[in-house]
Amino acid sequence: MPAKTGKQYIERLKKANNNVYIHGERVDDVTEHPAFKNVVQSMAYLYDLQYEKPEKMLYTSPTTGNKVGMTFKVPETIDDLIARREAIQEWARTSGGMMGRSPDYMNAEVMAAGAASDFFAEGDPMFAENAKKYYEYARENDLSLTHTLIHPQVNRAKAQAEQKDANVALHLVEKKSDGIIVDGVRLLATQGGITDEIIVFPSTVNKSGAQDDPYSLAFAIPNNTPGLKFLSREAFDYGKNTWDHPLSSRFEEGDAVVSFENVFVPWDRVFVCGNSAICNRTFKETNAVVHMSHQVVSKNIVKTEFILGVALSIMDAIGIDQFQHVQDKGAEIMLVLETMRSHMYKAEHNAKIDKWGVMTPDFAALDAARNWYPRIYPRLVEIVRILGASGLMGIPTQADFNHEEIGPILDRGLQGKHLNGYERVQLFRLAWDLTLSAFGARQMHYEYYFFGDPIRMGMTYFNGYEKEPYKNYVTEFLKKDQSAKPHFINA
Repeated sequence: MPAKTGKQYIERLKKANNNVYIHGERVDDVTEHPAFKNVVQSMAYLYDLQYEKPEKMLYTSPTTGNKVGMTFKVPETIDDLIARREAIQEWARTSGGMMGRSPDYMNAEVMAAGAASDFFAEGDPMFAENAKKYYEYARENDLSLTHTLIHPQVNRAKAQAEQKDANVALHLVEKKSDGIIVDGVRLLATQGGITDEIIVFPSTVNKSGAQDDPYSLAFAIPNNTPGLKFLSREAFDYGKNTWDHPLSSRFEEGDAVVSFENVFVPWDRVFVCGNSAICNRTFKETNAVVHMSHQVVSKNIVKTEFILGVALSIMDAIGIDQFQHVQDKGAEIMLVLETMRSHMYKAEHNAKIDKWGVMTPDFAALDAARNWYPRIYPRLVEIVRILGASGLMGIPTQADFNHEEIGPILDRGLQGKHLNGYERVQLFRLAWDLTLSAFGARQMHYEYYFFGDPIRMGMTYFNGYEKEPYKNYVTEFLKKDQSAKPHFINA
């Protein structure tokens, strides 16, 4: 079938009736439940946008001839990479980059794994065929996907096999003739309750040893598979209108603990089974981490554009844009934006065909960007908060403005340089939802840990960086001036 529409996305969720729990109850219909219905509508719009802008968002499937999502496309040229990025950013602009797990994120992963499917043959030839077929299935059916990577935080000082309850983490229970049985808990599936399927993959950061083989799994199953439960955290969409909560009322994706209770996974849905060595190398050797990073950096460029727009609008709204310290803070955001754009330009224009025949971005540029952005994003949020100052506290609701008696007072008393009170407060409520609301706090925490612990990521980055040329540079520099060397050194 061709790329799906928003209506089809919603119909699938209704029909699937995924096993989702939130606020102490099972959800009968995620498309109507207050915690999910608004983000479901935002997701539906992404799929409708594919048909509003088909020249940018769709391409012709190489196997069926149907029009399918551009973000599934295996890039063969630099122009293909740019086309994928433009589609990614088209989606990101609908939310100001606030939907970190929009469908294109996992589309990049399954695309890379499908193109590099031969990698999985190391475990079993059928796993390679599974990866290839699953990519094609996801592309042709325009699947929406969630994923889960990490084990519960029980005791991080011990390996999973050494935990006091070694079976709490998702693990292999049994191999059968037609599939495997898995049981246990995984963290932390964003959009877990509002997608078609879940992909279980190993962490990109935490490496495993042979004792972790029972926990070393990669597979994909429908979200309504018997025994699969999504235990969602408290929703940060409080049922408020979009004027009062302009971001959280539309883009609260949700995060869920995932419980597998003796879940059956057919063999044709398994990619890795009980092999930590393969799991440790999957993301790197398939280049999935590169293509996923390409999506993330693309999204973060849009997010920074949005934050810059909010900051500049605040400056203009209350007439502070002429002050030196204010301009300096605006310049900070601009520098982040242009640096991220530069990383993207280098990544795309230095791209090369990899061993799987895929045009793959320069990972050095993307790796720097994905390590830096989690460290700088809290500062971007802080700048908006500082610029807004007390204005982020003085934010009446839309109902206050609609009140016959106090509305006119607020409209006059909270006016800006060129805005009436209603318009200025609407802007400042946006800035508040970006920075100080539960949604805004989650965004900052989410960006900080997007690819894992930034310190651990920094260690990996440091250890993998080519250091010798720089040390040699200093060594050669010092060798050029021997005139001051004490005579006894050569004795």
